Amino acid sequence: MNGLALAYIGDAFYELEVRSHLIEKGYTNVNILHNKAVNYTSSKAQAMIIEYFLENKFLSKNEEMVFKRGRNNSSSGRKNVDAKTYVMATGFESLIGYLYLNNKKRLDEVIKLAFQYIEKGEDTNE
Repeated sequence: MNGLALAYIGDAFYELEVRSHLIEKGYTNVNILHNKAVNYTSSKAQAMIIEYFLENKFLSKNEEMVFKRGRNNSSSGRKNVDAKTYVMATGFESLIGYLYLNNKKRLDEVIKLAFQYIEKGEDTNE
């Protein structure tokens, strides 16, 4: 499957996981839920997560290859995000999509680590 198709499914699954996670944390106000979700799902957040994974050698060679395939197939991005951030985020979504389709146990580990990374640096002001 090509990287962008993996990113397509990865984006949807990751968004659902983030929303479920925030509901489980007790958030119920829709505006707060949205604002919190952006901390996890924005292109900037996803690029930061994947950079953290790469720097800390958290990914297997195959997972890194999937990330690169998604990153390299991405377009120049959106008007409100620079191209590097956008392609890194697309690569992250490709990784999530690949793991969703092929290795749910590993997917759970990756998402848990992503959430921990975001929550460690999250602004606690609501």
